[in-house]
Amino acid sequence: MSMRTRLSFLLLTLVFLLGGCATELTSDIEVNTESDPKANLSAYKTYTWLGSAGILNDPQGLWKPPGFDVDTEVRKLIDGQLKSKGITRSDKEPDLLVGYVVGIDMDAMELKKNPEKNFETLKNVPKGALVVVLIDADTGFPIWVGEAIANIRNKGSDEEALKRLSYAINKMFSNFP
Repeated sequence: MSMRTRLSFLLLTLVFLLGGCATELTSDIEVNTESDPKANLSAYKTYTWLGSAGILNDPQGLWKPPGFDVDTEVRKLIDGQLKSKGITRSDKEPDLLVGYVVGIDMDAMELKKNPEKNFETLKNVPKGALVVVLIDADTGFPIWVGEAIANIRNKGSDEEALKRLSYAINKMFSNFP
């Protein structure tokens, strides 16, 4: 399997990690952001894509990729968010470099409360994550990082997966200046 194919599969996974009705559909998605306190985020006006990567841990082959190109969708959603913040794409001397990583762990374990007994037990809860990084093109240092972590939902439509993905990216950029 080629690297591009693997990346596409991993990115598609993100869609399912981010795949289930409005609040219930997104209730498991945790989003966090960090920015360099010294960086003037509103001063950045242009960007170009640095790249993307994907990591898949699925030894039992349980993950089911969505029926659309996750890389295209992630880039489109991030492009839209940056445009809404007044940051335009430019491959000539950009202020920012934009990259992201998608990860899927079908073997992730989580403590769950056992309702029949008064203790917690470990349970397999497949997880996925999306990390978006904005890098100052002049210094090469990250100035902003957003992450979304969610449960993988192998059952659900592509439409639901896209809604989850959109929710995660929109929430990531909601506090960006």
